[in-house]
Amino acid sequence: MSGNSDESTVPGADWDALAASFDDEPDHGLRDADVRRAWAARLASWLPRRPGDVLDLGCGTGSLSLLAAEQGHRVTGVDLSPAMVELARSKLAGRDAVFLTGDAAAPPVGEQRFDAVLVRHVLWTLPDPGRALRHWRQLLRPRGRLVLVEGVWGSVAPVGIPADRLTALLDPLAGQARVERLSDDPSLWGREVTDERYAVVATYG
Repeated sequence: MSGNSDESTVPGADWDALAASFDDEPDHGLRDADVRRAWAARLASWLPRRPGDVLDLGCGTGSLSLLAAEQGHRVTGVDLSPAMVELARSKLAGRDAVFLTGDAAAPPVGEQRFDAVLVRHVLWTLPDPGRALRHWRQLLRPRGRLVLVEGVWGSVAPVGIPADRLTALLDPLAGQARVERLSDDPSLWGREVTDERYAVVATYG
């Protein structure tokens, strides 16, 4: 469910119907070697250096899950769309990865805890992002981290969540949050972008 600037990212979109063409967006499918390399480098800087357990929420077709797995992490991916989950399972066949159909705001992972929770372009679609963040924080092991990639897209009727609002929502969770601007790196998007795109990495413990 990792969205982009097109209209298919609106909350309530039919993700099963969109699954087959989802990877056509450069930052979704990561089919271009330069785009893939750019995301791999960012992910390596955001995730723990040692191999650990990563929860990829709204994992879509598993492109970021695959990069995390290639970097040695054990991945659990969750997406609302069964079609997306099937594509992710195919993409990561043979790797140390599990994919579940479920709600990113309340992932069906039971008592399992993670070294990192990775969420790209999902938080802005949720009705209560503050509550989701509190729940995700509870899914972290000691010294765990939230990796949140978000933005504000569109000039006529902008959608998304500004970085200052997201950091304000994180404040009560008492971690160390840093914001990394992503708008000025066209290699991540396969083109120049003018809207607000960023990552927040919040570490705990």
